[in-house]
Amino acid sequence: MTRAYNFCAGPAALPEAVLQQAQIDLVDWQGRGCSIMEMSHRGADFVGIAEQAEQDLRDLLNIPANYKVLFLQGGATLQFAQVPLNLLRGHASADYVCTGVWSEKAIEEARKYAGVNVVATDVANNFRSVPAFNTWQLDPKAAYLHYTPNETIHGVEFDFIPQVDVPLVADYSSSILSEPLDVSKFGLIYAGAQKNIGPAGIVVVIVREDLLGHVKAGTPTLLDYAVSAKNGSMYNTPPTYAWYLAGLVFQWLKQQGGLTAMAELNARKARKLYAAIDGSDFYANPVALANRSRMNVPFTLADAKLDKTFLAEAEQLRLLNLAGHRSVGGMRASLYNAVPEAAVDALIDFMGDFARRHG
Repeated sequence: MTRAYNFCAGPAALPEAVLQQAQIDLVDWQGRGCSIMEMSHRGADFVGIAEQAEQDLRDLLNIPANYKVLFLQGGATLQFAQVPLNLLRGHASADYVCTGVWSEKAIEEARKYAGVNVVATDVANNFRSVPAFNTWQLDPKAAYLHYTPNETIHGVEFDFIPQVDVPLVADYSSSILSEPLDVSKFGLIYAGAQKNIGPAGIVVVIVREDLLGHVKAGTPTLLDYAVSAKNGSMYNTPPTYAWYLAGLVFQWLKQQGGLTAMAELNARKARKLYAAIDGSDFYANPVALANRSRMNVPFTLADAKLDKTFLAEAEQLRLLNLAGHRSVGGMRASLYNAVPEAAVDALIDFMGDFARRHG
């Protein structure tokens, strides 16, 4: 049976070629007689897989040599605590930008460990834009500035990288690897895997070496970035299968032409869908034009009473997971790297037909 088109915000679609390779390797990896899931994480085979995955990620993002790449557990949510525990470095507070639900959660968690200065927020406008940089109330004594470049739920994406005098920390969970990125502008980047990296269960952290070794007293050993860096992300048993699958995704991205090629494809997919929304009186997107996400496109129908009908008909056509987040309602189409352009074309055709029949 032909695979459905999956618009899920996460765990998200994986490249079909990656799934096919994983299927081949599942029972017997390269003639070893066992699954990748059954290998010792310290054996030569898995160490080779892990090292190759890191190198491929370094190649894709052109990561400078003075940055460590860590493959950790706990998802981006654990990073909400791990970042302040490691990066406060004796400072009393840190700066945070609030542009949606995920930055709100990061702020809430950070307040357990430090003072939090919310430098800017669009909460009063229900998170429809990114506040202009010249309005931010930055603290020169802050330990770092944290922001979320792409907010998955509200579909708000930064159209700039903040330039500040303190380490810049970014939660790139839903837009990592969707386009080229200058890692050198950041002190630390983290990204939950289940959008553009691989399956749920692993999180990638890219951290500048000078920020290691300053962990807050009392921090659990496993949450010390320096410990993970020293032990090759294997202080304890890592999520080996998720790491292996992430490595396959990195190889697939290289085969597609790298991040420049992905950026062109992702821009085209988003442009098509927004054009269909804007060209119809039946659909609407509330986000400011400059801050519309390329990865997560929320939209509403002219009559919310038709939402269930829309979702049911879409599912019949194997257009899956289009319901908006429960906190905002409506619809949401996530257009991550593994979502093919044909999926977007099929969705647009359905949307047009649905509007003609119900408008």
